[in-house]
Amino acid sequence: MTMPAAVRKKGWSRKQKRLAIIAGLGVVLALATTLVLVALRDQIVFFYSPSEIVSRQVPVGQAIRLGGIVKEDSWVRTGETNDFVVTDGARDVPARFIGILPDLFSEGQGVVAEGSMGVDGLFTASNVLAKHDENYMPKEVVNALKASGEWRPEDAQ
Repeated sequence: MTMPAAVRKKGWSRKQKRLAIIAGLGVVLALATTLVLVALRDQIVFFYSPSEIVSRQVPVGQAIRLGGIVKEDSWVRTGETNDFVVTDGARDVPARFIGILPDLFSEGQGVVAEGSMGVDGLFTASNVLAKHDENYMPKEVVNALKASGEWRPEDAQ
């Protein structure tokens, strides 16, 4: 009676060793990636349009970027406190920024504000980015405006 080949072999073949090393490295890489993502999860800032903030019910205090258009006749400046409304045409989100706004910030123009939502529904911005030249509008803002039907290409000229 002959023994099966698997029983006769006492060690691993070269191919099996190579595959085992590759599999081991894959597991180590997956573990390292997972650890990095877990460590950085609080540092990741997601982009939302006003409609997405309402529909996704963004958690209070989560760092996000709010992008859209500064609604006409909504900007009120009191000292260094700037209150304005960011819209995508479908929804509006009231926002507040304390500090000096960029020179190019104005009503009817694209804006991206970094900050978080408050319990009262007010977006408190820690940083405000206005379009920096005549041809710039963030891609995410353009996509959100197109989705809501409010995209006006003449605004991006």
